[in-house]
Amino acid sequence: MATRTSEPIRVMLVDDHPMVRRGLATFLKAFDDLELAGDAESGQVALQLCSKLQPDVILMDMVMPDMDGATATRLIRKQFPQVQVIALTSFKEGELITNALEAGAIGYLLKDVTAEELARAIRAAHAGRATLSPEAAQALVLTANQPPAPGLDLTEREREVLTLMIEGLNNTQIAGRLTVSPSTIKSHVSSILSKLGVASRTEAVSLALRSRIVT
Repeated sequence: MATRTSEPIRVMLVDDHPMVRRGLATFLKAFDDLELAGDAESGQVALQLCSKLQPDVILMDMVMPDMDGATATRLIRKQFPQVQVIALTSFKEGELITNALEAGAIGYLLKDVTAEELARAIRAAHAGRATLSPEAAQALVLTANQPPAPGLDLTEREREVLTLMIEGLNNTQIAGRLTVSPSTIKSHVSSILSKLGVASRTEAVSLALRSRIVT
């Protein structure tokens, strides 16, 4: 157990599962140099509480309804740059890890981490040092060696058009839904096919569903 030599590190817990928050709160009590600043059940609530609770470090779940962890991390780091965020999640997909780190997280740990490892990561984050779980580090290496996922270069409007293509709408119907001309939609569709490297609308829809390009 660490010896308190200064003010304890104030930790906020963000997770949509009450049992997880309760377990993490219990864990914090085992360390004299760590203190529970508060908890939130969503990224949106965490953002609202940050100025009031003034945590030093946030343990942030990545997959939550309404606002995901990466979005919450990005907004918190923008508004409260002094607050460090550690992603603490059950998922080790490369895309999630990349999103978290690009959003400003200083660490990425899986929820099966030991109490001592988590405490060390919190202390490291407070000191400005990064911590990655071995699984996260391996996933990042694998992701770096893979070709980019299809659809990353689609514009927001092209994603809207692709979503409506998946719904089965033709160009005229899509144009009516988005209140633009059919020729504009035709141009968007051509660009979508080109960027996805497919030859037809059917192939584009199939690839979009298979690769979850749009949600």
